Amino acid sequence: MAKKDTDERIIASNRKARHDFEILDTFEAGMVLSGTEVKSLREGKASLIDGFGQFYRNELYIENVYIPEYLNGSWTNHAARRRRKLLLHRAELLKIERKINESGLTIVPLSLYFKKGRAKIEIGVARGKKEYDKRQTLREKQDNREALRTMRERNRGVRE
Repeated sequence: MAKKDTDERIIASNRKARHDFEILDTFEAGMVLSGTEVKSLREGKASLIDGFGQFYRNELYIENVYIPEYLNGSWTNHAARRRRKLLLHRAELLKIERKINESGLTIVPLSLYFKKGRAKIEIGVARGKKEYDKRQTLREKQDNREALRTMRERNRGVRE
């Protein structure tokens, strides 16, 4: 019997999304995948950069997520950027749908990982940041790093 993944194994993360968007809420969803997609993911290949979520007939789909074709696949191989259905509870779907009906909100994929042998995707309901917001966030991170550095030096007893 094969050993299953007992912990989370991250396949891909979308760091650009956290830079370009203000994440208001996050959800964990399963994905409907074909066999060759799962095999390709197990090889650790995927990209979430251009991905986004969209509702069709009261179901949530993720689009433009790149999962490359499985090299050893045959005619059963999948399209690399096809629309994939997300598996969520009805209450979660309603909550997400209400939120994105507000102006300026969208659904972005944040990370793709295996949890107990199942492929999961973390999605976020997000609002786009303006350019000055991005600069402000970078400035805050840099200030925090400098403060931590000076505190660490002071704790060591090293002063300049």
